[in-house]
Amino acid sequence: MNNVFVLSAVRSAIGSFDGSLSLLEPIDLGTTVMREALKRSAVDPELINSSVVGNCIPTESRSPYLARVISINAGLSHNSSALTVNRLCGSAMQAVISIAQSIRLGDTLFGIGGGVEIMSKGGFLSSDLRSGKRMGNTSMIDMMVAVLTDPFGVGHMGVTAENLAKKWNITREMQDEFALTSQTRAKNAIDLGRFNDQIVPISIKKKRENVIFNTDEHPRVTTAEKLATMKAAFLKENGTVTAGNASGINDGASFIVMGSEEATKKENVQPIARLVSYAISGVPNDVMGEGPIPATEVALKKAGLKLKDIDIIESNEAFCASFGCTKRTGARFLHN
Repeated sequence: MNNVFVLSAVRSAIGSFDGSLSLLEPIDLGTTVMREALKRSAVDPELINSSVVGNCIPTESRSPYLARVISINAGLSHNSSALTVNRLCGSAMQAVISIAQSIRLGDTLFGIGGGVEIMSKGGFLSSDLRSGKRMGNTSMIDMMVAVLTDPFGVGHMGVTAENLAKKWNITREMQDEFALTSQTRAKNAIDLGRFNDQIVPISIKKKRENVIFNTDEHPRVTTAEKLATMKAAFLKENGTVTAGNASGINDGASFIVMGSEEATKKENVQPIARLVSYAISGVPNDVMGEGPIPATEVALKKAGLKLKDIDIIESNEAFCASFGCTKRTGARFLHN
């Protein structure tokens, strides 16, 4: 199978709920970020014949056509293909994997994968009105909350984090400590400009002027004492998961351009990385945060590597309770 190389990788800064990106449509944000990814890759857009975009929450009439509209608006040919995928939190990652699979199979020479979500603009669904509501009240479904709710009856995803905390004996103090470390690292990285090269500045119209948004706005300075005062968000009795040790609701977009080894050499474009392996694993829905355990094990096995061979681990988790997974696999989070 073909080797897969990464040619560019960019993202928007991450906006808070009802924050700087909240008034943008996903298609518009996605177009801006995809266009920059294409530019940085130095690949002729005419040669990129496949795009896959991850997205979960419908926001407007164009949502079903999201990947196609973004790719055409960003400069890809009408002869290229486009696909929108939904793997919830892993949608953008699935988009990247789908492009990589297509390249490995020889169906695609160059492709672009990524995702966009404006959770702030998540729509409300009123299916009762399709055939008309003759009498009585009607209700609406908040599609943003819907994607955060387990469909098998467990409740909010925060409850699954509580289940993990109980199963792995992850205390409130441990979660708060991890949250403080994460927030501190994010703040330090922002102050040092570590993310500057990967962020695409977004022009946002506010009142009568355009403002450039280029800095993650969700990280916030906090202390152990402040985190300790926060109330449990999902379980009233003996709850450990709070707004302080769980992820926020955010808006953003990211895209990666990839190509086969042969195509990359032929077009004389410089890769920045090689995709070695990937893995997807399922776990019981009531402890969904355990997913990284089997996925990590499979990814390492496919690559012929062991955990001790990995120098840096980036773990994106919604809840600090999920770091019980890293305890299980023996991962070490670097503190420098």
